[in-house]
Amino acid sequence: MITLTVNQKTHTFDADENMPLLWALRDVLQLSGTKYGCGKGLCGACTVHLDGVAIRSCSIPLSALDGQAITTIEGLSVDGSHPVQQAWQDINVPQCGYCQPGQIMSAAALLAHNAMPSDDDIDNAMSGNICRCGTYPRIKQAIKNVAKSGQEQ
Repeated sequence: MITLTVNQKTHTFDADENMPLLWALRDVLQLSGTKYGCGKGLCGACTVHLDGVAIRSCSIPLSALDGQAITTIEGLSVDGSHPVQQAWQDINVPQCGYCQPGQIMSAAALLAHNAMPSDDDIDNAMSGNICRCGTYPRIKQAIKNVAKSGQEQ
């Protein structure tokens, strides 16, 4: 039995301890916002927060997380009012949208730890998130807009 706090609710999993967190979130908890992309932690579509730090949920087993706190895109805000989500909407960042939950989670983790990131900080924090549609300029602008606004993350 593995216990995790997901989006501030405690869950006990009676599952294979090698099950990736992504499948526990999607298949067991029915939280479908976190996406499957590559299955190797390379594309960033499955990004969630582990105690506030952006991680790739497809490549980390449940056994490594017992007792930890996870936040998914659904837990960032119930109504899409998180400053990063608002910034995404304000400048219409998504094109197809598939990678955007992971992009948003990486951006939110960056801004929670660095309220005024430089261009290099943004590039480094977001480098593990791939967008097949190429919305990188809008992603960067949305992050800068949140930083400029001084809104709390």
